[in-house]
Amino acid sequence: MARGLEGRVVIATHNPGKLREMRELLAPYGVEAVSAGELGLPEPDETGTSFAENARIKSEAAARATQLPAFADDSGLTVEALGGDPGIHSARWAAPDKDFARAMRVIEEKLALKGATTPSSRRAAFVSALSVSWPDGHEERFIGRIDGTLVWPPRGSNGFGYDPMFLPNGHDRTFGEMSAGEKHGLPPRGQGLSHRARAFMALAAACLSRA
Repeated sequence: MARGLEGRVVIATHNPGKLREMRELLAPYGVEAVSAGELGLPEPDETGTSFAENARIKSEAAARATQLPAFADDSGLTVEALGGDPGIHSARWAAPDKDFARAMRVIEEKLALKGATTPSSRRAAFVSALSVSWPDGHEERFIGRIDGTLVWPPRGSNGFGYDPMFLPNGHDRTFGEMSAGEKHGLPPRGQGLSHRARAFMALAAACLSRA
């Protein structure tokens, strides 16, 4: 049986975009969230070979350091024509200066070299793994995914990361063109569309109760 999550929790991220989305997702549940960045915690080396492993590394490190429940997201873009890249290295493709405009250009250049010009050759997915760790070593893990295609040039300035080039299946606007509520708003107000929202809905069903 899943363990409940309440009170104060640490969001194991130094990424302001992820932190903003996590806080918005947690708001209906009365959970007080503080980030690893705000607490000055170091970023652990992400040595895992999957999103789930890297999420666990981050949540475990934050839980040990703070003696509070902690949860972490590890997420990224997987592109079918590129063999799943950038995958767990999605943030690294943006380099230390987090230049995702450059990272999107790199993806587009690689797709062009493969002659990937049609939607069927530009299939991609965003994947999110959420890991919740407690100081006693207990862990819960949840996965969310959304499929789509990549557009060029990028469209929209909302969201962060690769959002402006990702067009979710069944929609005519990229994540970069959607509002925060459209992208990751939870039912009944939203559709729980994004990969992170889908993983969070699974987490909420197992571990959270509304305030």
